[in-house]
Amino acid sequence: MGAGGPRRGAGPPDGGWGWAVLGACFVVTGFAYGFPKAVSVFFRALMRDFGAGYSDTAWVSSIMLAMLYGTGPVSSILVTRFGCRPVMLVGGLLASAGMVLASFATRLLELYLTAGVLTGLGLALNFQPSLIMLGLYFDRRRPLANGLAAAGSPVFLSALSPLGQQLLESFGWRGGFLLLGGLLLHCCACGAVMRPPPGLVPRPRRDSASDAAGEAEAEAEAEAEAGRARLSLREAPPGGRARRRLLDVSVCADRAFAVYAVTKFLMALGLFVPAILLVNYAKDAGVPDADAAFLLSIVGFVDIVARPVCGALAGLARLRPHVAYLFSLALLANGLTDLSSARARSYGALVAFCVAFGLSYGMVGALQFEVLMATVGAHRFPSALGLVLLIEAVAVLIGPPSAGRLVDALKNYEIIFYLAGSEVVLAGVFMAVATSCCLRPSQDTPPSPGTEGGASDTEDPEAEGDSEPLPAQEPGGLEALEVPSPGAGPEEPEVEVEPGPGPDPESV
Repeated sequence: MGAGGPRRGAGPPDGGWGWAVLGACFVVTGFAYGFPKAVSVFFRALMRDFGAGYSDTAWVSSIMLAMLYGTGPVSSILVTRFGCRPVMLVGGLLASAGMVLASFATRLLELYLTAGVLTGLGLALNFQPSLIMLGLYFDRRRPLANGLAAAGSPVFLSALSPLGQQLLESFGWRGGFLLLGGLLLHCCACGAVMRPPPGLVPRPRRDSASDAAGEAEAEAEAEAEAGRARLSLREAPPGGRARRRLLDVSVCADRAFAVYAVTKFLMALGLFVPAILLVNYAKDAGVPDADAAFLLSIVGFVDIVARPVCGALAGLARLRPHVAYLFSLALLANGLTDLSSARARSYGALVAFCVAFGLSYGMVGALQFEVLMATVGAHRFPSALGLVLLIEAVAVLIGPPSAGRLVDALKNYEIIFYLAGSEVVLAGVFMAVATSCCLRPSQDTPPSPGTEGGASDTEDPEAEGDSEPLPAQEPGGLEALEVPSPGAGPEEPEVEVEPGPGPDPESV
């Protein structure tokens, strides 16, 4: 965006070019969640060529998922510094290069570093910025937009798995990896459409005191028009200026964010376990292989429908203020489904479990990021999302592997379903109780500039370091992308210049 980043104008358009952004987010979400699972169709060929066991080859998907979740803070920092579009373009190139290089691998370690680390990092650098940009384009229709974007996960999983099998049969695993690397270049096309909304206009570079005075007047008018003021930077003492951080860790001090983070950790411990063990559980119950594999397709088909429908329901005027309780209800439904189906042995009972599980799983997928946006506000969403993904990465590395070891040790799937269901139910109960008892008073009280300003030093996806008074912003609003301007001096008495401001990056 030239010298400065965009700042908020009239607000999110809730349509227009936002639908193109939504389509790109749909594709990116599908690749991010579907690709690590889809590459599992190549595992038998990898085991044969490298003489390795299943657990060794499965680390390719595990590393890819760990990079997707664990590099959340890194992605937040890069988005804050450079903006969404450049990060996504680089991420698409990294994801594609990882799979292309993996097609030339001669050792499993090389696969771990290319398909695992490099591709996983590339997917992470696409996934998080796409959600941030989606929040900039949608406000009133944001729950529906989140639900539609989340539907990319089951759609792409249903499409990528048979595509990978066809590529494996036609070209071998090396040719399949090479072609999948080319397919991942679509992430670059998705990143290219991530232009800022029309309401976000470039913030001009200030080169003179007169320019500074004009900016100050414009900011004062914007602040006067804001209904519920919220400062985007911590208030500095007289003669002092606060700088924005690349990663706003102060969001951890927010009680609402702490409740959400604990809920996500408990949820991730058990949410993915039934889907991972479902096919083997069905085979152990005597279900034929083809019918057992079809159970996952049932989950996927129901999930495809559930996500956009739940997103549309969450956007209704009567339900949207209570989206946190709707998320709790989805978690409770998912956990109770696991608990009630732990003894299911017949194929009909397993089909009923898949329908109920797909419905509740889709509700969770559609609501999880909408709840986070509503909890911290879109202005702090980039940093909050990065920290939440890091927390979720820890839980994902604990839950499913521990469940697999328990199955090997106990030879009993029933206990695993009970444990997974209990963890998800606990997450839902904790979310509902904590929201009702601890968070309602603070949410009902309008934030004041003096108290809310100290909550964050990085509230926009791209930091703005100009030394002028900052505009007030709405609590639920979507904040602007801004970058530091070099050489900004102390043009106003209530600010000070920090020595050596960083370079002024291009913001897109």
